[in-house]
Amino acid sequence: MNEDVAMAPAVRNPMRGQTKGKRVQQFWQRVTQGMQMNELWGQFRADARTSYRLYSQEVDTTPGAGVSHRRHAVQVAKQVFWAFIEKLTPARRVLLLLALVLLLLPTTDWTWHTKTGSGEIDTGWTRLIGGVLMFGLLMMEVGDRVVMKRDLQIAKEIQAWLLPGQAPQVPGVEIAFATRPANSVAGDYYDVFARPGGEPGLQTFLIAVADVAGKSVPAAMLMATFQASLKTLSDTSGPLTELVARMNRYACSNSQNGRRFTTAFIAEFDPATRRLTYVNAGHNNPIVLRRSGAVERLDVGGMPLGVMDAAPYASGEVTLKAGDWLVVFTDGVVEAENPGLVQYGEERLLTMLRWGVNLAPQMMLEYLLADIDRFEADAPQHDDITCLLMKCGG
Repeated sequence: MNEDVAMAPAVRNPMRGQTKGKRVQQFWQRVTQGMQMNELWGQFRADARTSYRLYSQEVDTTPGAGVSHRRHAVQVAKQVFWAFIEKLTPARRVLLLLALVLLLLPTTDWTWHTKTGSGEIDTGWTRLIGGVLMFGLLMMEVGDRVVMKRDLQIAKEIQAWLLPGQAPQVPGVEIAFATRPANSVAGDYYDVFARPGGEPGLQTFLIAVADVAGKSVPAAMLMATFQASLKTLSDTSGPLTELVARMNRYACSNSQNGRRFTTAFIAEFDPATRRLTYVNAGHNNPIVLRRSGAVERLDVGGMPLGVMDAAPYASGEVTLKAGDWLVVFTDGVVEAENPGLVQYGEERLLTMLRWGVNLAPQMMLEYLLADIDRFEADAPQHDDITCLLMKCGG
């Protein structure tokens, strides 16, 4: 009996193999967050392009006169090296250099002899130490990124409070708007709200779309000051040009001598007469698409806010009719690029608007953003995208 048991082949437990396979699957699911291989590859390419732009903007790849190809390649490599290493703190630079030296030591062991004795360096151990140092440096950088990501998430939530969640009810028109930050937070601003002081039924509405120069946190902070100044200064009655002039004086006090300017389109809409009075402060010219198919550009105004303290501003006026569209957008819409660096452009935007002229603004906006996604493919979004659509009812 014992002999039969000893000679019996080992039976593999199928449940054990299934459990192991399930653990591997769960591990991979956790690592990839459920993304498919093509999605992971697309994300990697987008991250690689972003990193390349970060480091290459400090690298001059123009070959000098009389410089050989080999020497030029060495010069570019040096610039790339310094562009990378200068992003680290001095202490981390030293740690990185030490790790590289230990990892790149020759494979042969080093031996030395002195009067008091001899010694030997095992390159296997030095490379292990170099790898540990490199891993420690990576962990510190990841830790910084986690803290920064948490802070950016808080900033994103605060910014969401500053922007309207949905369009207000404006008599006689339908409104839709949306924004897509290039980073966690954006420098674009949009809003539609009743101007304080108006009588019920006779109230006018302010429409604002703005784009702060730059991206990410600095632009988002200035966007918050723009929102605060618009809300505060709009309490005072007066013509639209006076409101914009006061906002410009305030912007000049926070623009770092004009380096942090803001383009803006600010309009006042009277639902009773459907008259739109506007000031275009250096912004992309909004489009009025008439029901007949005619196109008008709203280009009256002045220079961007925050450039010159005493800048003059003029106002334009247009009357909207049933079936007319008002389209206000930031440059991130028309300057969106595909992998071939071709821009989306206003012609394609107009084509989409004419195609969806009978749609509701919210549906038209969804189709427009989807078309931009198709156009960009896997190219990274390099600027904030904001669009506001308003359609007059019958």
